[in-house]
Amino acid sequence: MDVHGAVAEGFEPVREAFVRNFEALGDRGAAVAVYRDGRKVVDLWGGTKDVDGTEPWQQGTAQVVRSATKGVAAAVLLLLQQRGELDLDAPVGEYWPEFKAHGKERLLVQHVLSHRAGLPVLDRPLTPSDALDPHRGPEAVAAQAPAWEPGTDHGYHALTYGWMLDELVRRVTGRWAGEWLAAEVTGPLGLDLWLGLPESEAGRVGRAGRVEGPEPVGGLRSRPKRSVTEAYEDPDSLTRRAFAAISPFPDQNDPAYRAAALPATNGIATAEGLARFYASLIGEVDGGTRLFTPETVELARTERSAGPDRVLVVGTRFGLGYMLHGAASPLLSPTSFGHPGRGGALGFADPDSGIAFGYVTNGFRKSVTADPRAQALVRAVRVSLT
Repeated sequence: MDVHGAVAEGFEPVREAFVRNFEALGDRGAAVAVYRDGRKVVDLWGGTKDVDGTEPWQQGTAQVVRSATKGVAAAVLLLLQQRGELDLDAPVGEYWPEFKAHGKERLLVQHVLSHRAGLPVLDRPLTPSDALDPHRGPEAVAAQAPAWEPGTDHGYHALTYGWMLDELVRRVTGRWAGEWLAAEVTGPLGLDLWLGLPESEAGRVGRAGRVEGPEPVGGLRSRPKRSVTEAYEDPDSLTRRAFAAISPFPDQNDPAYRAAALPATNGIATAEGLARFYASLIGEVDGGTRLFTPETVELARTERSAGPDRVLVVGTRFGLGYMLHGAASPLLSPTSFGHPGRGGALGFADPDSGIAFGYVTNGFRKSVTADPRAQALVRAVRVSLT
């Protein structure tokens, strides 16, 4: 397997793990990047650009990162809080009056970010065409009654998270989250990371699809608990309904889907762009701008939700907008915060070690949180730091 790029001295285990992902874990095309203390120490890519093609993956190849988008989008609300333009402890209805319907008057902005809003499902799912209209999702979630009293429990808001976040950003700034992100973060930092892919960049994005592969020896169990399997099979469960808030789900390779901006699901990034984004949250990158103050980092990584997840039916931990290190999402250490994408992608930062990590792939597996390929790379980073 030909792998391209470079690793700094001491990070050779990451290259070895990356090669094994192709040889043993089913990767077709992928890239991984790691920063330490604002300096890039890993930048690797290999395989094919398209999951079903032969054109090689290049250094600038990008891919849809699914729910890893959530961690990127969360930074918009946290930065607005940091700038004094938004209060995370205020009711959502203070900024978005129509949202107050059906007993949501006391639902706070922080509940959206910590998956405690009680709104993971829609009684009337959106069609694919409606989902691409930026107004339809927010209108639907504003009209939705909560599945539980907001703030009292948590459950993963797989799709509705993005519509609530997007409309909050628009109400506060007059711009959609993708527009704000491009103007205030990714553009100034020169990041290959988009929420709403510009037509000029469309040729860089690989075609994604499902792949199969064996579980790694010593990895997470290959068979989910019966309760998890039953939840995904039951059409009336919160699990099935949360992931079916758009039904049927759009083709993620459709140019129209990639050009739209769904802050929960369709961000597109290179591994280097994703890692550099997280590096910029916790420190200066190459002597440049730092996005989060230490106080905002603490907001991101301080536990707000933990325990049995009413949607994912496993134990999960969330800060404000970010998954935290735990059994469902084993990041580098207990200080890490970030977000996986269903089927493979992962981005996170670990403030104590100064590590920022990004992995993207065109081959999506069945995993929802802890993908074995991403976890093999995380373990290799951990070995490199010892």
